[in-house]
Amino acid sequence: IRSHCSLKHPSIRTMARRTSGVLGALLAVVAMVCGVSLVSVAFVPAALPSGVSTVGSQMQLRGSSSSFAGSSKAFREEARAEASFGSSSLFSFSSLLAATAFAVGYRQATSSVAREAAAKKKKGVRVVDGKEIPWMLYGPKTPLKVKVVSNHKQPQTLTQPTGDPNWETCHITFEHEGKFPYLEGQSLGVIPPGPDKKGETPGKLRLYSITSSAVGDDEASTTVSLCVKRLVEVNGKFSNRELGEDKPDKAGTAFPDQKVYRGVSSNYVCDLNPGDEVTITGPTGAEMLLPDDPSANLVMMATGTGIAPMRSFLRYLFHDKAGANPDGTRKFKGTAWLFLGVPYSKSIIYDDEHQEYKAQYPEQFRYDYAVSREDKNAAGEKMYIQTKMAQYGEELWELFQKPKTHIYMCGLKGMEKGIKAGFGPISEKHGVDWTDFVKDLKKQHRYHVEVY
Repeated sequence: IRSHCSLKHPSIRTMARRTSGVLGALLAVVAMVCGVSLVSVAFVPAALPSGVSTVGSQMQLRGSSSSFAGSSKAFREEARAEASFGSSSLFSFSSLLAATAFAVGYRQATSSVAREAAAKKKKGVRVVDGKEIPWMLYGPKTPLKVKVVSNHKQPQTLTQPTGDPNWETCHITFEHEGKFPYLEGQSLGVIPPGPDKKGETPGKLRLYSITSSAVGDDEASTTVSLCVKRLVEVNGKFSNRELGEDKPDKAGTAFPDQKVYRGVSSNYVCDLNPGDEVTITGPTGAEMLLPDDPSANLVMMATGTGIAPMRSFLRYLFHDKAGANPDGTRKFKGTAWLFLGVPYSKSIIYDDEHQEYKAQYPEQFRYDYAVSREDKNAAGEKMYIQTKMAQYGEELWELFQKPKTHIYMCGLKGMEKGIKAGFGPISEKHGVDWTDFVKDLKKQHRYHVEVY
């Protein structure tokens, strides 16, 4: 039928009107096998809906099958007119012919679309804003085994004891031998061996933001680094070590005389040694990617280990050879401004790198720290990120208005609410609602948030 008939040919319509109900019934069976129900609606060639066209001699689907619903009335009216040519016919031949052709054509169209999509979809990549990025090359069922290596740029323990049980933040580097490509701003998953808090082995996968640039800390594209805070809670609501059970971790911290909860994955990662094998997944994440425009401005806000993606940005922008032109100048021509919030000055991480970038590129890089338990503003309030940023309120607001400015936020979930509280009055003074302003930034893909 598809190959040799035109659905609107007059002779076919005439033959259809004179065909017996028996032949019509047989074709009804064929149509139903193809997946078309003809209980209440008869499809006729003279009233094909806008979603279907005849190209050559085949019926092809342009839109969704839902587009046929609006034409059902016309179909029913035509069906009644067709029925007047033979009272013994359950359905007209022309209606069933069209239905059969539609069923086969629809299935061919949908299967063709599926095959085309499958052909275009590549394993391990995802298209974001028109370009391919690495994506889930390794999943939970097909993870990658990597090895811990020494990092000569940063020590494993980045912070100093503060008196808090969970004072330690670690920098861990994995050797992946070029098998784990990723971009600045992406994340990877770690599968700890377990048992986890439910007694399951291996433990539950945990996602961590990658803190190294795409070429790695070694700039050889063979390593990937994480920035992980060791979770330790003493005498809290939960515990996985009873009295006398807590043993010293790699940093020497222990609380044997108290009930302790240690995060399964974070303690596993922070206790790793060079040579240890680790199971990872990924890469994943498209929210925190750098803009393509080298003249973009970046305003970065981070709390604690939320600095990980920002550090990956800064390595590429101001340090790596990959971010340099042949003459040695940097490809990046914009401004990068970092705000980092921590509880103690001993909790500040990557300060040596920030100082280096500031000394080399004073016109392009700025950074400010908000140390909440040590510093206060003029009003005696604790110095959180929003408190520190308020000191530059008008300058930042002016920077936000520039179409090339991107805002990045990573860290504790409450920080987004704090930023709104800090900039709400400033935006209101300029006749702008902060919530509406953020919505506009998101539409322009200039507002990037990853909080937990």
